[in-house]
Amino acid sequence: MKEQDVKRFIFFGAHPDDPDVFFGGTAVKLARAGHKVKFVSVTNGNAGHHKMKPDALAARRYGETQEVVRRSGIVEYDVMQNSDTLLENTLANRIAITKLIREFKADVVISHRLCDYHPDHRTTAQLVMDTSFLVRVPLFCPDVPTPDTTPVYAYSYDGFTDPRPIRPDAVVSIDDILDEKMRLLDCHESQFYEWLPWVDFDMPDFSAEGWSWEQRKAHLLKYWGGIWKRAAQLGGVPGMEYAEVFEQSEYGKRLTPEEFKDLFTV
Repeated sequence: MKEQDVKRFIFFGAHPDDPDVFFGGTAVKLARAGHKVKFVSVTNGNAGHHKMKPDALAARRYGETQEVVRRSGIVEYDVMQNSDTLLENTLANRIAITKLIREFKADVVISHRLCDYHPDHRTTAQLVMDTSFLVRVPLFCPDVPTPDTTPVYAYSYDGFTDPRPIRPDAVVSIDDILDEKMRLLDCHESQFYEWLPWVDFDMPDFSAEGWSWEQRKAHLLKYWGGIWKRAAQLGGVPGMEYAEVFEQSEYGKRLTPEEFKDLFTV
């Protein structure tokens, strides 16, 4: 791929596994095609467990994110040091996120929507979208140069309908890369085999110890595959079973519908 054709995608998730859940398959496809992809977790995930202590959990979850880098081909997985469940829309966080976008020279910035059940997701969405104008203001964070053009801003899939469902402006099939996407989720053992079965599915004694990869993959698809099935149904592409969906934000650089779809076409 020619250098001028390389696009740089940065995904801001609230927690260290959100980028993998909502962008992992697309990220692997983009990275394999020669594009640059960076994941950022805006919190350190130190509250996402029912047994571990916060400091030990944060360290463990950071290690899980770095295994994602090794498996996926993305260039970086940053973890900001905001406490899980306590994320606030502060000036310091706005500055930090603006600098990350500038330093990475992002062409595309993706995050959650504001209509979300989790306060950390909503706060992350607000923080990220608040940078869409500031990223081009030279006197804001003057120590990091502004980009030549405003990045495209986008939202990742969610299933919420109030005030409206997400609009499937770009639909990426992950049917052909499902195994690779599941292997990214598999990196987050503290979540998908410990915390989430306990908190979401009333499985207090669940254990995947000793399981084969096929057993792990079947577990991940059974309990989380519905997210990508519903995204595929929303996208309305015949024959597509699993997908990741993205909506173009009105903030940031505006593209035509076809141009936006083309960003995710690999």
